[in-house]
Amino acid sequence: MSMQGQNTTPQVNGRRAAMTAAAGSLWYVPGSFGIAQALGPRYSLRCVLFHDVSDKESVFTRGLGGTITLKNFETALKFLTKHYTPVSLRDVLASFEGHTLPPRPVLVTFDDAYASVSEVAAPLCAKFGVPAVFFVNASCLDNRELALDNLVCYVANVFGLDTINTAIQRVEGKDDYEVQSLAEVFARFLPSISLSVRKSFRARLVELIRARESELASEAGLYLSSKQLRDIVSLDVEIGDHTYSHVNCRSLLPEEFSEEIDRNRSTLELVSGKKVRSFSVPYGSSADLTPELAAHLDQSGYEATFLAEGRANSAHSHDSRLDRVSIHATNDSALFSEIEVLPRLRAAKDGLQALLKSEHPSSRVKLNGVALADRSEEAVSQRM
Repeated sequence: MSMQGQNTTPQVNGRRAAMTAAAGSLWYVPGSFGIAQALGPRYSLRCVLFHDVSDKESVFTRGLGGTITLKNFETALKFLTKHYTPVSLRDVLASFEGHTLPPRPVLVTFDDAYASVSEVAAPLCAKFGVPAVFFVNASCLDNRELALDNLVCYVANVFGLDTINTAIQRVEGKDDYEVQSLAEVFARFLPSISLSVRKSFRARLVELIRARESELASEAGLYLSSKQLRDIVSLDVEIGDHTYSHVNCRSLLPEEFSEEIDRNRSTLELVSGKKVRSFSVPYGSSADLTPELAAHLDQSGYEATFLAEGRANSAHSHDSRLDRVSIHATNDSALFSEIEVLPRLRAAKDGLQALLKSEHPSSRVKLNGVALADRSEEAVSQRM
């Protein structure tokens, strides 16, 4: 299978910026929240997602698109506390049992194990009275090893994409297997490989750059320590499961759930001394929440599961599956667009596609193709 193709990230980012700007213009119209309500289905809990809070990217994070500056993060918190009611995971879980959430509720979440959440973001959330959920990969604790995403970024930024392609070709055994961008690595290559091939790919990268990964991880200092994990819960931050090594769950076999999900949960509970009762799907795609995984999470007693496809959560849904919006905005109008308008439009589009498919079965394949392409691109744009 050849993965040659154009780098679509600039087009994705350009389209996202244009949509955000257009939707954000509503912010300046009187009654903007009322207008937003007319654009799509009823919108109950807003869930927002952050990753690394830092004033600059490093070679380990450049290309992921998950870094937000401290100034922009504080802007987002001010916007959320002024126009929404921050709630905790406790409040959200209670709402599943019939308790009413306050007007315009919002839940703040963080993915991955970045130390900046402990050092910068969580204290700032506490200052503004904002509870949060922090989904952590235990393999990263104490900077023992790099998450594969950060390792890929490091190799691409320091050694170039050719080294990435060499590693891919070695694990796939195909000389013509190539990616043209980091976006392709995260959106196409990694989701397509098994856990064992993922481990081999990681080993080939380390081998090609002739590095000791433990030294790289220590040098990067990206992740929180065990002590920081224990301490952060005192700031009204609840810890959640994000798999042990940040894998694409669609590639996991049921017998691998123990290694990646159960192991991560038990490690986090042991270190933090707190119960882990929620799960965040790495990369946020519904394609990774397979029926087998959903059944495992349910049987294991997880009370909420989080995606990141940027869609509105229905006011009438009592499903424990919740969607989130990745925040990239730098001002109030863009925040309004990202949180209030675009999620409604995406949810409305999904509803229309479902209706058209039910009324015109012959168009099912075509519509499914469009829907899958759109979601794949959105997943890249949300993270990249």
